[in-house]
Amino acid sequence: MAHSMDGQKTLQAVRKSMEESENEDSSAPEDCDTDEELCHFQDRLDPAVDDLSEDEDGSVPAASVKVDHVTSSSPFPKRRRTSPASQSTQPSSSWYSKEDADAGPPALMFRPARPPGVQLSSADRHTPLDLFKMFFSTDAVKTLCRNTNRRAAMHVAEGKKYKWTAVCVEEFYRYIGLVFYMAMVKLEHITDYWRQNTFFSQVLPPKVMSRDRYRTISWNVHMSDPDADPANDQNRGTPQHDRLFRLKPLLTTIQDACKAFYQPRRCLAVDERMVAVKAKTGMTQYMKAKPAKCGFKLFALVDCSNGYTVDFSVYTGKNDFRSGQGLSYDSVMSLMNRRYLGCGYHVYMNNFYTSPKLLMDLFSQSIGACGTYRDNRKGCPRPTSNAMSEQSARGTFRWIRDGPTVFVKWMDTREVSVCSTIHSAYKGDEVQRRVKSKGGKWTTKIFPCPSPVVEYNSHMGGVDLSDRLIQYYSAQHKTMKWYRKLFLHFLDIAATNAYILHEELSALVQKKPMSHKDFMEELIVQLCGCTRKYPQQSHSEHVPVPVNPVNPDVGKVASYGRRTCMLCREAGQRQNTPWKCQACDVPLCLQLTRNCFQEWHKKL
Repeated sequence: MAHSMDGQKTLQAVRKSMEESENEDSSAPEDCDTDEELCHFQDRLDPAVDDLSEDEDGSVPAASVKVDHVTSSSPFPKRRRTSPASQSTQPSSSWYSKEDADAGPPALMFRPARPPGVQLSSADRHTPLDLFKMFFSTDAVKTLCRNTNRRAAMHVAEGKKYKWTAVCVEEFYRYIGLVFYMAMVKLEHITDYWRQNTFFSQVLPPKVMSRDRYRTISWNVHMSDPDADPANDQNRGTPQHDRLFRLKPLLTTIQDACKAFYQPRRCLAVDERMVAVKAKTGMTQYMKAKPAKCGFKLFALVDCSNGYTVDFSVYTGKNDFRSGQGLSYDSVMSLMNRRYLGCGYHVYMNNFYTSPKLLMDLFSQSIGACGTYRDNRKGCPRPTSNAMSEQSARGTFRWIRDGPTVFVKWMDTREVSVCSTIHSAYKGDEVQRRVKSKGGKWTTKIFPCPSPVVEYNSHMGGVDLSDRLIQYYSAQHKTMKWYRKLFLHFLDIAATNAYILHEELSALVQKKPMSHKDFMEELIVQLCGCTRKYPQQSHSEHVPVPVNPVNPDVGKVASYGRRTCMLCREAGQRQNTPWKCQACDVPLCLQLTRNCFQEWHKKL
């Protein structure tokens, strides 16, 4: 109860802070030059980009990155600066090289809104279930139960052929436990978890709930109020229509909980996730570079140090551009809430998001940014003097500064372009690369590397870590409704963040944390209300007993109540026996020369 009260107070404080910040404008939109450019701007990421697809992730691998170099004959455009932080001299008309010193940007003081780390007392004992309930609280599950029961009642009234009894909070937690169990123990069909009398039979699912009960709950899981769904559907095509209505209020609850119980460390990264689904809802995206090529796109802010999901948003369509600057701009600005985070944070991103406009607006809010960029983005420098060519040697780099923003180009196996408002161009960093000589021999060589490239590669690993932790034991499986796919992703976020909180709390008390696998197993056991000890099977059931109880008044006891041996009958023989198996209820011979009892049970 103490954990629940502390968690509710923390959650309420964060919600109040978020509500106060809703009316604050994050930045002033940049004016477009013409009506034609405005129309182009609303449909594209940037007016200067003619052919950009949303499926490029732009990450910098350990060996190389391909960044398409686009030259332009147009003069460098003057940028409108509306904030004091962006007041600077025009960038140089020539690229600088390694030998030229860079003073670096003004330093940003790190002042987080709360002490970084877990916002829970390390003196208290937090079980996996306690940590999971920080995100899926009892109140949230009560709402889920209420809406699920209403949805099931509608289905029954429509003539659905199944029995329904109201689901309660305890049963819904057991249902979630089975969802996680199926994430760890993969079988082809749901019904396989309830198969009996085979070597592949599962022990836990039948003890938690019946197969039909699990399936009926899965068919009726509903996050929103079913009675309010039709009113929202009637507004489809109007500004009043909420595309995420069926995800609420659980979506808001998970978002608030992610922020309430953890204050991220300084370095953050913007992650782009895909939740695979084939439903045609108007919100699904196709991204050929992703493992899940079609589905819902989520923008997530993660802590680079441990992969914790700090905040996330669901992409609802290209019309959701609040500032007029495009999807890539708005997705980052909506996640970087200064009132919740504080100031002085560093955020890393790939070239889908990075633009000079975004970096300058973040810097005006005392937030540093670093990311790969595309040469044809508006505002990126394009001088030809002292520029690199395709024949430049490996390790060659050029840089140019525009106020707090430095743009660097580095030649690895291919050209890499990175800009930053955090770092200076070069601090003497070096990287090792395996190089093949003309004779075919591989050797290790050291090459100079610009600081933004080194730091980008170092911190964007937090995105990969976050994705791996979620995918290890993902609850995703086929569903009949699109919003239930996102419900399963919310479960993944809650379980993964709960495990990261467990790691952080263990580090505070200098205790070795459980492995991710052990944590999930313990969480499943606690959700289902079981114990981890495997129930011992009874071997006393398969014992020989008389076919019929012996009646002492019968004169011929030896032949009384005999039946034909089942095994002998299968072999085409007729042998009578007074013995049968107690469990199988099958008559079987039990003699020194003919032990059909033993042979029969070898086949089971």
